[in-house]
Amino acid sequence: MSADIKVPTLGESVTTATVAKWLKHPGDAVKEDDPLVELETDKVSVEVPAPQSGVLGPLLVPEGEEVEVGTVLSTIEAGSGAAPKPAAAPAPKKEAAPAGVQAQPAASGPVARPATPPSDVAAQGAAAVAFPSARKMMTEQGVSAAQVGTGTGKDGRITKGDVQTFLSQPRAAQPAAAARPPRQDDPREERVKMTRLRRTIARRLKDAQNTAALLTTFNEVDMSAVKQMRAEYKDLFVKKHNGTKLGFMSIFSRAVIAALQEFPAINAEIDGDDVIYREFVNLGIAVGGPNGLVVPVIRDADKMSFAEIESTIAGFGKKAREGTLKIDELSGGTFSITNGGIYGSLMSTPIINAPQSAILGMHAIQDRPVAVDGQVVIRPMMYIALTYDHRIVDGKEAVSFLVRVKQNVEDPRRLLLQV
Repeated sequence: MSADIKVPTLGESVTTATVAKWLKHPGDAVKEDDPLVELETDKVSVEVPAPQSGVLGPLLVPEGEEVEVGTVLSTIEAGSGAAPKPAAAPAPKKEAAPAGVQAQPAASGPVARPATPPSDVAAQGAAAVAFPSARKMMTEQGVSAAQVGTGTGKDGRITKGDVQTFLSQPRAAQPAAAARPPRQDDPREERVKMTRLRRTIARRLKDAQNTAALLTTFNEVDMSAVKQMRAEYKDLFVKKHNGTKLGFMSIFSRAVIAALQEFPAINAEIDGDDVIYREFVNLGIAVGGPNGLVVPVIRDADKMSFAEIESTIAGFGKKAREGTLKIDELSGGTFSITNGGIYGSLMSTPIINAPQSAILGMHAIQDRPVAVDGQVVIRPMMYIALTYDHRIVDGKEAVSFLVRVKQNVEDPRRLLLQV
């Protein structure tokens, strides 16, 4: 009995992946749950395990090819041993044919197989001469294996370091590309292939705009109380929680969670003609990684303390920088927070992470003059923005939610007293 090896569900809104590396060969004996093939998405790498024990069949998709969720990559035939591989007969020695003349097989020898088409040879060659990580970087940078040349890896395979070395060379020292794009570019222009991450971001943002009725409302938060609380308790917090630092993200997270419990539509989701309301909060926190912004999810964040949230966010940040986030850590969110302030953004309109119904945008803290009790004073202020799907969230709910977040942050005692 055979079982298909299919591309698994890759996470929220992730529909395609690239076959990075086959870990087994046709005819190999495999055990259930043995890793068979490594897939790369725009965010993470994932290994596909064997669905049963048996013998691996032909590889239906070569390395480097893009596949969709559900695509059959190979099959496994039930059995305990690898298929026997025929021993290769030693090739008889023969003299080289003169240039331009194709050698003919000896009369007693086997019939020669048809030559592989040149296009297939090129495709196989590109996969054979570079490691998956190197191929990914070459694709992102618009570089061919021929330009990089012979690699420093085993059997001359190109490594990621070889690509980085090539890219660090002055432009004039880099070999010319094998073929120019059909369009004649202006010499002052540079054509670079769009990365998978950028293509996915573009598609998802456009899908969100085409599907949801997006609207953004703004407010501003006086960060004085939060900064004072951090200054007063930061050392004690670190000591109490084994080195975990008290940051703004846990405070905003708890402020958001309290507001979501008061306004459940903002934590809900549209599914066809139904609305799914939730009694839990899976909070997505946008973090920066080498491949761009990713949004790992803090599951059941409503049950976590400040320290647990801070520790989880720190762990996600480390994994994002190392590229080790897993698929299940990037899916299942019910509401997201993004902090453009760490990059200096003063104001923005974030786009929701579908199928979620809203997202909160945090921004840079700036000292600004504000009126307090009839007096003009200088306070550390932050603009906050809530983008929401107007199909499910009314304007009054959105504005009231953002006001409640503002109140919770400006007076963190409200979170303790749950008022």
